[in-house]
Amino acid sequence: MHDDRNLVEQRLHRVLTERIRPAVHGPAVELALERWDAPGEPVPVAEGLAATYRPAAVGDAWGPAWGTTWFRVTGLVPAAWAGRTVEAVLDLGFDRRMPGFQCEGLVYRPDGEAVKGLHPSNDWVRIADAAAGGERVELLVEAAANPILNEQGPGPLGDRLTAGDEPLYRVTRMDLAVFEPQVWELVQDLEVLGGLMTRLAVEDARRWTILRAVEGALDALDLDDVVGSAPAARAALAGVLAAPAHASAHRVSAVGHAHIDSAWLWPLRETVRKVARTSANVVALMDDHPEFVFAMSQAQQLAWLKEHRPEVYARVKKRVADGSFVPVGGMWVESDTNMVGGEAMARQFVHGKRFFLEEFGSETEEVWLPDSFGYTAALPQLVRLSGSKWFLTQKISWSQTNAFPHHTFWWEGIDGTRVFTHFPPVDTYNSDLGGEQLAHAAANYREKGRGSRSLVPFGFGDGGGGPTREMLARARRLRDLEGSPRVEIERPAAFFAKAAAEYRDAPVWVGELYLELHRGTYTSQAKTKQGNRRSESLLREAELWAATAAVRVPGYAYPYERLDAIWKTVLLHQFHDILPGSSIAWVHREARATYARLRDELLALVDEAQRALAGGGPGTVVFNAAPHGRGGVPAGGARPRAELAPATEPVTVERVTAEQGGTGGFTLANGLLRVVVDGRGLVVSAVELASGREAIAPGGAGNLLQLHPDLPNLWDAWDIDSFYRHRVTDLVAVDELTLEAASAEAATVAVTRSFGAGSRVTQRLTLRAGARVLDAAADIDWHEREKILKAAFPLDVKADQSAAETQFGHVHRPTHTNTSWDAAKFEICAHRWLRVAEPGWGAAVVNDSTYGHDVTREVRPDGGQTTTVRLSLLRAPRYPDPETDQGEHLLRYALVPGASLVDAVTEGHRINLPEREVPGSAAVEPLVTVAGEGLVVAAVKLADDRGGDVVVRLYEATGGRSSGRLVTGFPLASVTTTDLLERPLAAGPLAPECAIDAAGGVPLTLRPFQVVTLRLTPASAG
Repeated sequence: MHDDRNLVEQRLHRVLTERIRPAVHGPAVELALERWDAPGEPVPVAEGLAATYRPAAVGDAWGPAWGTTWFRVTGLVPAAWAGRTVEAVLDLGFDRRMPGFQCEGLVYRPDGEAVKGLHPSNDWVRIADAAAGGERVELLVEAAANPILNEQGPGPLGDRLTAGDEPLYRVTRMDLAVFEPQVWELVQDLEVLGGLMTRLAVEDARRWTILRAVEGALDALDLDDVVGSAPAARAALAGVLAAPAHASAHRVSAVGHAHIDSAWLWPLRETVRKVARTSANVVALMDDHPEFVFAMSQAQQLAWLKEHRPEVYARVKKRVADGSFVPVGGMWVESDTNMVGGEAMARQFVHGKRFFLEEFGSETEEVWLPDSFGYTAALPQLVRLSGSKWFLTQKISWSQTNAFPHHTFWWEGIDGTRVFTHFPPVDTYNSDLGGEQLAHAAANYREKGRGSRSLVPFGFGDGGGGPTREMLARARRLRDLEGSPRVEIERPAAFFAKAAAEYRDAPVWVGELYLELHRGTYTSQAKTKQGNRRSESLLREAELWAATAAVRVPGYAYPYERLDAIWKTVLLHQFHDILPGSSIAWVHREARATYARLRDELLALVDEAQRALAGGGPGTVVFNAAPHGRGGVPAGGARPRAELAPATEPVTVERVTAEQGGTGGFTLANGLLRVVVDGRGLVVSAVELASGREAIAPGGAGNLLQLHPDLPNLWDAWDIDSFYRHRVTDLVAVDELTLEAASAEAATVAVTRSFGAGSRVTQRLTLRAGARVLDAAADIDWHEREKILKAAFPLDVKADQSAAETQFGHVHRPTHTNTSWDAAKFEICAHRWLRVAEPGWGAAVVNDSTYGHDVTREVRPDGGQTTTVRLSLLRAPRYPDPETDQGEHLLRYALVPGASLVDAVTEGHRINLPEREVPGSAAVEPLVTVAGEGLVVAAVKLADDRGGDVVVRLYEATGGRSSGRLVTGFPLASVTTTDLLERPLAAGPLAPECAIDAAGGVPLTLRPFQVVTLRLTPASAG
């Protein structure tokens, strides 16, 4: 037989495109069209409905970027259409290729009831299933002129302040039309079979059986009477559609979904409307498709819906109750997990899960993070401590270098906790449920022979929209179809329960899920990252001092509502396109303003509590919110300044002249460190005096700023590609070098440099009395484009791995490139510190707001090894924000020679939690004190249920087993180990035995990196 596959397949494509799909909507009449252009930002629905409309017509231009136009369409159903199915077809000027990334609309009835959303693949509204004829039609459309930004280069459309007033779209169609059900069903038949057919092997008889059936259907179709001949064409396909799947066919659990980015190529306010449009679509689909199950993550988005569109939210709540609308994820937003701090990561679960519990009575068990840019190794423990037990993501399939070896596996975190994890092999979280995608899922699935099922999230996402009736039609056809996986629409929990039951001995992956892509997100948008870090630190302070004041100061009221609102705002901005710096200019402009407001609010809360504790009177009280004592002030306590003894040895400064054999720099010393800054303003020596050990490698210079070109191949703000290292400029030219300050307490050397396209930096190197740390502050006026700025410290340390702080612990990563997995980690994330060490000695670099780092090694001619630690300070990508990082920045970091792990943890907290001084004279004893070198207090607060108990979260920080004792600064009645939501934990691996000893304290023994939450009931409240 001749091979005529291409002929039939090409025929199918053309007939579908040019004849069958256009015939889905038959006879049509144009609706009368009116419009009202809302001024400025979107208006409340009532205002849009009541506005004064003016005549409009198809073909009219509308919508400056980010503008809103309200359209009203009216008309009558022709009498001749009696008994026919009638729909309104409303095309705002869609580009059919990209739902969610362009203009969108929400359709209303005149009474304000939301009907459904409009986008390029969902542009219809059902008017009547069986029209009587003569019905009056009136609909209103709130149309959003969101610009298309996902295919654009750098430009002004990413912010309404720069976008201009030119209209972006033209109204294409506003019609009433007859909907032809048999033609629509024929489209679904042919699309499913056509997609499946092309994925089957040419040698597979099933492919040829489908091909001949399709050919027969096309022969049966009268191109001059598609409507009349559609039933005959469908009959020709009935046999191949009825053939059941093979007994061993892969099984797909299909879950409706709409991954809605809480901000990305649109601002937060537009996401509020995207959620309303998508939710209206989903509940409308559920009315007609009882089998439909839809999963929605991100409590924040449902909270927006409740606030802004309560009538849609009421319909959602009803569907949650009947099990078809499923809250998943258990987090406030689908956050980044690389850079979010430990306590904030815990609060993502606390606020997310509590919202689902309070609003829906739903205990979410699956953590749903399809699109974050890598996953911290601390996450499994936090998942389990939140009351969840399953984890889903898809993003690791994007890795450029290595293919992840599993789709279903146990993921083990830094503390040993494991969580059952699934990566959908369909390789998308926006599946259309087409035959081609499902065939890919089955072929790609790596657990064959041991597992038999995978999950497929289906629906338009990123920009929202969700599933469509066409996707549900595909699911029905693919439920049991030869050549395809078996498809069943079901809840995520049903999939996980089945997968875990059949594959109990799934393989184990230990450590972080590092995404070998999007490494630039550790650095892009420095001020957004700085705002996050400082907000996290200030929240720690505000809760600590407010809890202390609430217990100690009569009449002081713990600010529950204010803290709750601030936490939710911070958590929102940890979304995986905001904190990583990959959103448009508008998003980051607003984020900077929000962080400034939060800083003022939090400083006010801290000040109120500290003043209440300091007691007034003459003098100054010094508060220490860090988990380690310093300068005579205990951790979590305060002391009058007058009671604090000065450092035993002052700082000395010696100028090194050329005549003395130096380079015109300075030597700073304080009895603990001796630091030499040369005439270039570089650190050429940093000796820990107790050991006599030099930190800087021979011939090297620390605090060296280095500038690289930075133009990645694909995604500007997201990526750093390894070839950036091929060119480097060391910034060593000096405009000015001065001894800016010198006293017994501290000395500061300042160096100013000009470079590049008008950029300028002043670096201040400070040695303080009593400190084994050299502090550095870089005051940068940044005007580079497509460059990355690094600060390098070449260290005389032989280290095969680095230790970088992550949530509630640290991760080790290789400094070598033995394997492709090692080489792919050429840019890594660290929180407050990164340490490299050899047995007996190490050095750390700490920072106050930098996350991107790289660590490299080389063997010197003298046989020693230089391990270079670099901080990634600033980038300058041009898309999606063409002004990324432009302007002034103040970045602080420090070198800690001789640092142990505990030293690194201590100094990381010090640089992020400055001492604060307020007027007063009272000493403040800590509310809780924890003795034990490896035990670190992460949070002290009052219980969320407002019962007056004190909640303490602590963790083991060294990676070893640590024992110690917790002592309270109040009489203790009882202690309870809880989960993150402050619910009692049953005895087990997550809940260490905790009891009050004879002296009133609580002995503790924690395994490596264990996180423990204790609820402490004061005796007076017992």
